[in-house]
Amino acid sequence: MLRGLSAPRRGEIPERDARRVGMARKLTAARLRYCGLEALVDDATLIVSELVTNAIQHGDGDQITMTVTVRDGVLRLAVHGETPGQPVARNAPDDAERGRGLFLVNCLAAAHGGTWGTEQNGTTTWCTLAVDGRP
Repeated sequence: MLRGLSAPRRGEIPERDARRVGMARKLTAARLRYCGLEALVDDATLIVSELVTNAIQHGDGDQITMTVTVRDGVLRLAVHGETPGQPVARNAPDDAERGRGLFLVNCLAAAHGGTWGTEQNGTTTWCTLAVDGRP
């Protein structure tokens, strides 16, 4: 038995994966600051956290790719995993400790005049936000 090491509780991700989520947040924040989009940092990093965490929790592989692009007044955040499937935003019970991620992504995207979805095969989940402040 190894002391100091424990398996993650149900719904949690291992420390290694938590660091991957943190790195994705940092990279997103740095990119947005570089592009002069400081006002979107908090919401965009929260969205990235949810998308990357979902890819880790529901994916079969270790390879996850994140892209952050700004083009034509739109910020696009995309996370690609190796496992096809169609994620669904759901209404979690009030006392649930998880299950609100995509609902939150949907709300934040809508608040910024954007949307979210998946590519046809389901391996990439994406979100768009308007960068000019207009919905």
